[in-house]
Amino acid sequence: MKNNGMSIIVRTVTRFVYGLIILFGFYVIMHGHLSPGGGFQGGAVVASAFALLLVAFGSTGLKGRLNLHWLQTMEEVGALSFLALAFLGIGTAFFYNLFANSGGFLFGASVPTGSNAGVFAAGGLVPLMNWAVGLKVMTGIAAIVIIMLVGSRKEETE
Repeated sequence: MKNNGMSIIVRTVTRFVYGLIILFGFYVIMHGHLSPGGGFQGGAVVASAFALLLVAFGSTGLKGRLNLHWLQTMEEVGALSFLALAFLGIGTAFFYNLFANSGGFLFGASVPTGSNAGVFAAGGLVPLMNWAVGLKVMTGIAAIVIIMLVGSRKEETE
């Protein structure tokens, strides 16, 4: 990757931390129905990893690695997935949590009564909605950051 003025230390630390930031963002998205966090917060964390790459390596250093059209398409997929999940329970109510307490394996486990640490598989549609929102936020913010950086680079060259 081309050097854009950042030191070798910044670029090396970025290579190491980038994957950890993405992993933490996915953790925040996945556990949003049990703890503070969720799709928006986790998506913003993942997008911050993209912003870190752009700052460390510049737009010329990432040419061909982050495709703006792909990010925009994934943002649309996230939005449509969220709406599709919201319409799943439309026979009962919009945003009806269809899978909750259904006895299903992945997201329909019954929630025990009383104080508990949370049952990961008892979220119903909420974890799926978190992933849809997370996809929309992470790709949307990443696309915005790319557009802002490219715009600032054009101003610098003019």
